[in-house]
Amino acid sequence: MPDVLRQDIAAAASTIVVKVGTRVLTGADGRLNETRIQALAEELHEVMASGRRVVLVSSGAVGAGMGQLGLGERPKDLAKLQAVAAVGQCYLVQTYDRALKSFGRHAAQVLLTADDVDDRLRYLNVRNTLTALLELGAIPIINENDTVSVEELQTTFGDNDRLAAMVTNLIRAPLLVLLSDVEGLYDGDPRVPGAQLVNTVLKVDDSVYALVRDQKTGLSKGGMASKLNAARMCTISGENVIITSGREPGALRRIMAGETVGTLFVAQGQALNSWKRWIGFTAQPRGQLVLDAGARQAVEKQGRSLLAIGVQNVQGDFQKGEVISLCDTSGAEFARGLTNYAAADILRIKGLRTEAIATALGHCPYEEVIHRDNMIVTVSG
Repeated sequence: MPDVLRQDIAAAASTIVVKVGTRVLTGADGRLNETRIQALAEELHEVMASGRRVVLVSSGAVGAGMGQLGLGERPKDLAKLQAVAAVGQCYLVQTYDRALKSFGRHAAQVLLTADDVDDRLRYLNVRNTLTALLELGAIPIINENDTVSVEELQTTFGDNDRLAAMVTNLIRAPLLVLLSDVEGLYDGDPRVPGAQLVNTVLKVDDSVYALVRDQKTGLSKGGMASKLNAARMCTISGENVIITSGREPGALRRIMAGETVGTLFVAQGQALNSWKRWIGFTAQPRGQLVLDAGARQAVEKQGRSLLAIGVQNVQGDFQKGEVISLCDTSGAEFARGLTNYAAADILRIKGLRTEAIATALGHCPYEEVIHRDNMIVTVSG
């Protein structure tokens, strides 16, 4: 049945980022399932036919490469994994392009690394390219560049969930859909009878992460943890996220109809501007500051700038103008920002009142260590 909130979200979603995981695209043998890609292409076409723009973040290069090379199991050697991914990426995009062309659409391959979005200029170049592709009516097919990036291949569940969240923030898409091999977030282990699907999450906080955390080890389990991180990144920035199964055709169709599909993570507050999105969720921090409780309260709850008096400790060798993390005394990050001072200077002025900075450094170029306009809270309020 249609849901009013979901109908409103679908109606407002002029641009949609869809992420599809390897387990959705491959069969039991780990090889690419072309029938499933054809079905996905049809749904993407329908979304675009409704006047919306679509970006697809797709895994599956290794599975495609295994099929092309006749491999019965996933290679364990990193260099071979990268080689298989290189072969598979060609075939993966060809398969998407062939499927989309049957509906008069075009696929555009975009391979990214973390450095491409970490650097501000390259970040803007990526955004401009994606915008141009969307204006031309093409569907960008984005994947991590596995031939040069090792982190993605060395982990069991990869990082394309995070990549999809970054892309969503990059182009300010109102909706991210994560097509998974499970229906959504459950209130317990979905393999155990009695576990219930959580239909709506209003805030991605500790209670939500606890649903996918092992009670004995305290460690998050499975791919859902990375999807929750992606949902947190997007909802804090003002976007909605839906996690649902991509195994059965029709998920996107039902989402666009406003039906209750999977788990909806509701956007929090107003959408952030592109500058703060880059600071908070794309650029990699070069160091961190440990703040006292009063400074955390001022930054996180009152929206104030960070002053030197609230800094207790400095970690890392960063320079003026770089992104750094703001942490509490336990080491947990709660915000990020662009620092007005290098690490060496902050070590000299930490704990001092603003009027004492000139005495410590010989001058006082900035009253704030980080100005509130260059800072974003990265935890759910």
